[in-house]
Amino acid sequence: MSTKTLPGRGDTNRQSTAGPQRSAERRRSPLRGMARGRQARAAWILAAPFLALFAAFMLLPLVWSLLMSLTDTSSADLRTPLNVSFIGLDNYVRLFQDEQFFTALRNTAVFVLVALPLTLAAGLAAAVALNSGIQRFRAVFRVGFYLPVITSIVAVAVVWKTLLEPRAGLVNLVLGWFGIDGPAWLADTRFALPVMIVMAVWRNLGTVMIIMLAGLQSVPQSLMEAAELDGAGPWQRFWRVTFPLLRPALLLTAVTTGIGYLQFFDEPFVMTDGGPLDSTLSATLYAYKQFGNGNYEMASAASYVIFVLIVALTVLQFRVLQDKD
Repeated sequence: MSTKTLPGRGDTNRQSTAGPQRSAERRRSPLRGMARGRQARAAWILAAPFLALFAAFMLLPLVWSLLMSLTDTSSADLRTPLNVSFIGLDNYVRLFQDEQFFTALRNTAVFVLVALPLTLAAGLAAAVALNSGIQRFRAVFRVGFYLPVITSIVAVAVVWKTLLEPRAGLVNLVLGWFGIDGPAWLADTRFALPVMIVMAVWRNLGTVMIIMLAGLQSVPQSLMEAAELDGAGPWQRFWRVTFPLLRPALLLTAVTTGIGYLQFFDEPFVMTDGGPLDSTLSATLYAYKQFGNGNYEMASAASYVIFVLIVALTVLQFRVLQDKD
């Protein structure tokens, strides 16, 4: 038995109006397509200078560096590029057989694993203090904490190096008032790297504090009041309400600060040149020294190892801190 139904009056009216509408749509479609084409061409024209500069100064050096890490390129081979030959992963094998590179990786790992949690904790504590307790002089504290961030790292390193001079430095002078004989901070293998960790935390906590402060001020007050009515104490309100809402800010600061710390270079370059006895030699400083010695293939291989470490740390941070709700 057939179930086909006859069209009613309303269907007839819709069919009668659908025809002209489709015709109008067909007439407008080419016009819309032309407008979108013009917009796309304008977008490509506006983006062309950036794309050209990116390709010339970022993409091409990256590809060239990757190729050099797979060849036996050295400074002598730059004059005779036909002598360069492909050697696969031999440079990476040589790199991981170099004890100095392992020392640089260990120093970088210690620097990141110690300095990153300290920076996040100090920045969060400063943000909480500014957001709640310290009402007077709030602007002064914000500027004071953020001032090291906008100061040149070279200038900061030179000032710290002067303060830590073993004989005429202010730090040992103050310790001497209390009868303490201060060490040669930057010439002692026990203190050189910890000093740079303290310096990095001091310099970067301002950035973390600003981002955390913005996150704290975006927490809805109604949630805090509801938690307080339910009997939650200050610590419970922070841990159960505030901290989960701060997770995006925490992820942002952890990723950006971690990437910066893995490229730890300026402080040891200015203050110790990697010494004493390679105790402050970082992975990036190792790559820089290899490049300065004309070992371009080893410098390229070390740079790509650092790149892989940065990607691995970033993925790990996303897995741990990303909000899954």
